[in-house]
Amino acid sequence: MIRDITVLAGGTGGARFLQGLLHGIETGALPGVSPDAVVTVVANTADDLWVHGLKVCPDLDTVMYTLGDGIDPVRRWGRRDETWSVKTELAAYGVEPTWFGLGDRDVATHLVRTQMLEAGYPLSQVTTALCRRWLEPRWGDRVRLLPMTDDRVETHVAVADDESPSGRRVVHFQEYWVRLRAAVPAETVVFVGLDQATPGPGVLDAITGADLVLLPPSNPVVSVGTILGVPDVRDVLRVTKAPVVGVSPIVGASHVHGMAEQMLTSIGVEVSAAAVGLHYGARSTGGVLDGWLVDEGDADQVARVVDGGVACRAVPLMMTDHDATAVMAAAAIDLVT
Repeated sequence: MIRDITVLAGGTGGARFLQGLLHGIETGALPGVSPDAVVTVVANTADDLWVHGLKVCPDLDTVMYTLGDGIDPVRRWGRRDETWSVKTELAAYGVEPTWFGLGDRDVATHLVRTQMLEAGYPLSQVTTALCRRWLEPRWGDRVRLLPMTDDRVETHVAVADDESPSGRRVVHFQEYWVRLRAAVPAETVVFVGLDQATPGPGVLDAITGADLVLLPPSNPVVSVGTILGVPDVRDVLRVTKAPVVGVSPIVGASHVHGMAEQMLTSIGVEVSAAAVGLHYGARSTGGVLDGWLVDEGDADQVARVVDGGVACRAVPLMMTDHDATAVMAAAAIDLVT
């Protein structure tokens, strides 16, 4: 019986997958999973940044708001029923950056987080405190949200710049995504501080003590990839007794949401479901996967993944609603059990 599930998650894709996973647990739709199973989410923090003196953690907040029913359902980030007076007033003062706006309701989260960090609390304890509002009322102790590290890690992207002596400039990942809209090629991705980071409290135990580890369809380079880049995380994934199953973020020859296509290109990985699975690699050959799901439209790639040592199956991967996502989660479990 599966009682402890650990999910390595980015923002939007990870949060939507978690909704379906939890729905499947509650409705008994997941084979072999206990109805009181505990889900531990290890979230990417390499997208974090400081804005207007406030610490912003986009992926932590997206998971927290989504599972706490506070997310904006259209944008899939930020707070529901948001207003933007603070953003407007800051712009009127000419305060940069104007391309990254903090909503009036969302800013309260960042204020609390920043005050606690400046008081000496680590990000993991701050996140636990914030989750008392968002997760505990709905999920009790059945859902835990852990930052991948308490250390400062940031993702930066190099883009071409004819006015720079080097011919390129480096921008924070959020500027690449929000201001540039990922519309220019990413020449390289730099993870500042990642190789010196320490796994956050509980992260390694959540992996080694799990009955199942899931990699949802989050960005394999700047979401799941950064979690795997924290020292020791990849090592414990290779030795955990739990099967490790991933879900492809690539359907056909493109990402479903976000910018996996741009990021994969920047590291020289083919943009295909099979290539991403092989990029993660088989645990039997030093990688991190036992199983990999691809979309039914990519069924012709299954054999390539299997040849790489990873069990693979083609199933519908569109997370159109919680039921459809629960079916995906059930397929992931069935693949390795």
